[in-house]
Order: sequence, then structure tokens, then C-alpha cells
Amino acid sequence: MSLREIKPGNRGYLYVNSHPAGCEAVVDRMWQRAADPVGDRPGPVALVIGSSAGYGLAATLVGLRTHRMRGLGIAFEAPATERRTAGAGWYRTARTAELAAGAGADFTFLNGDAFSDAVKEEAADRLAGRFGAIDLLIYSVAAPRRTDPLTGGVHHSVIKPLGTDYRAKTLVFEDGAPRIGELHLPAADEAERDATVRVMGGADWQLWIDLLQSRGLLADGFRTVALSYVGSDITAPVYRAGTIGAAKQHLEDTARAIDTRLGGTGRAHTVVAGAAVTQASTAIPSIALYTSILHRVTGDGWQGTVEQAAALWNQLAGAAGLELDDQDRIRLDGWELDPRVQAAVRAAWDRAATDTIATTADTAWFREQVGRLYGWDVPGVDYGAAAQTAVPWPGSPA
Repeated sequence: MSLREIKPGNRGYLYVNSHPAGCEAVVDRMWQRAADPVGDRPGPVALVIGSSAGYGLAATLVGLRTHRMRGLGIAFEAPATERRTAGAGWYRTARTAELAAGAGADFTFLNGDAFSDAVKEEAADRLAGRFGAIDLLIYSVAAPRRTDPLTGGVHHSVIKPLGTDYRAKTLVFEDGAPRIGELHLPAADEAERDATVRVMGGADWQLWIDLLQSRGLLADGFRTVALSYVGSDITAPVYRAGTIGAAKQHLEDTARAIDTRLGGTGRAHTVVAGAAVTQASTAIPSIALYTSILHRVTGDGWQGTVEQAAALWNQLAGAAGLELDDQDRIRLDGWELDPRVQAAVRAAWDRAATDTIATTADTAWFREQVGRLYGWDVPGVDYGAAAQTAVPWPGSPA
């Protein structure tokens, strides 16, 4: 047992520690926002890759509570040590498992590198032994590096523009006060672009499908989706037209290849989600300012990860028709890319300056949301009390 008082340790948007009780409270809030169960029959057997954070976590919680999902979630999280807390996703997974058990869900979690052959084989063994063929695979992985299982080479992703350098406004917090700074990113070279595609493109998703198909673990009518993003013209130079955009394009090309390979036995799509404050998105330059402005513009029209995950599940479960674009992608971002919303965001972006930031962007909201990713700034949590940091992974001995 390891009880101790924890104080937040962060530099900008990066926190080096997390709070167990805060992470638990965040999951509880997400669970409460998910709808009550639909019917009383067991839900689909699903594999969620990237179940501890962002859209993967939201899809897991909605799937468990609303759709009685069964199956396996995979995450790669660091445990607590004598000097450090566990990763926020570790604590979120532990609480998710408790809520799933309380709801009677037959769902387990595996901690490991989803890029590795060993984790793929262990996941396939668990699914085969407990459930048999799966109905759904949700792929929601964002990672800074990937070891290629075929070559052993380690590839590192970068967030850079392609073709020309990127200069733009950025949101900076100095001593707790927001200001507008200037950002300059040099253009990526071909090697950096290719490495980012190898990490964040569709290669690993394809390997998962190949393995599960070879093991006979894809049910008739199987569906698989991978999370993607398009975003605004404002962020396009560093996102959709940059190295990450090249990776997302590869992911979308992979969806079409998987869909063709499945033939009439299943379907594969990418899912274009709307903006969100996640551990992955906070690493993208200028996204903080853009998202802060977008939230001020949309107000009650803002859709968080839970609301978007619910819309996705409704489409996958047949409660609503698939909202596909001309590239066969499922779209969840209509609320963000509404022309009136984007016009208002552009106007606010153009006038955003340090002396106008209080009226153009929800900077306090954004900073609070970032803290909550790590279990900080959550109302109702006693941060002065000692917290249990050594929380066991679900299914492991206490």
C-alpha cells in the first residue's frame, strides 16, 4: 500500500504525475453522461485498442454502460513506483473495470504495447478462450513511437507541416495567466513524414485485422473503425496538411483496403471525430488556442468525447444510419465544421491577442480540461488527503 499526498507537477500542458481519486472521478462523470442500457440482452463482443484515454476511453464507457459490450480493452500504461504515481490511464482503467463489474459486464483489460506481436497474440488467445469471434474492433491509438514488428526498427512521429514552415498564434500560460505567443515550426523532411505515417497510419490496424482473421476471430457482420480527425482550415497547415495528416490519410486508405479484404463478411471505416481536449491533442501546436475559441463559440453546442462516442455507437448498433461522407468515412464533426461556427471561430482567431483573449477564447476552461486529463482540478476531490497510488491493474492481485 502506498498512501501519500500528491501535488500536481506540470510544465505547460504536460503533467508528470496524476491523481488516483481525480482520475476515478473523471471516469465516474463520463459514466454518468452515458445513457442507460438499451434492452437487457448481452451486447456485442468488442476489442477496444487504446481504451484508457480520449475517444477510446469514451467508446469503452459508452459501450459498457449503454450497449452491454463484452470483450477486451487494451492500453499501455505505466504502474506506480516509489517515486511516481501511475499513469492517468492506469487509474482510469482501474475505475472503468470497477464500473463494468458493477454493471455485470464481461469485459477485461490487457496492459501492453499494442504494436507488439506478443500483445496481439495474447489478446487473440484471451478472446478465443473467453468469447470466440468478435463483432467489433475499435482502434484508437495515438503514440509518439512504434517498433516495427517485422524489422525491429523504431519509428518516431513528429508534428510538423509539410512543404513550408508553419507560423501561427499559440496559447501560452505564464504564471497562470494566458497570453498569445508566436509559434514557428520548420517543415518536416521526407524521413520524418514517413516515420510519422509508420507510427500513426494504418499499418498496425491492418496487422491486427490480419491476425484476428487468420485465427478465425472475426464474426460474420464484423465491423472495425479507426479514429481520425480532419479539423478546420485554421489548423490544417500543422494537422491535416502536415505529417499527422499524411498518417491519417494512410489510415483512411487502410480502411478501404481492409473493407475490400473483408468483402461481404464485414465493414471497415475511419471515424472523423470532432475536436476534443485529450492527451494526444494537447501536443498539437495551436490546437489549444483553436479549441479554446471553438468552445467559446459553440457553448452548449460543444460535444465532448462521450457525446461523440454515443453518436458513433448509435450508428454501429443500427439505432441510427451511418453518416458517411464521399470518402466512406463516418462523420461525427458536423457540429464543429458547421460553416457558421467556423466563420465565428475564424473571426475570433483573427482578433485573438493577449489583451483580447478573455473575450475571444475559453482559456480557463481549456486549462481546467487539461488538468482533468491527469485527475487534477476535478470538483469534489480532496487533494489535501493522502491518496492510494499503488492501485492494481484490473484482474491482477491486489
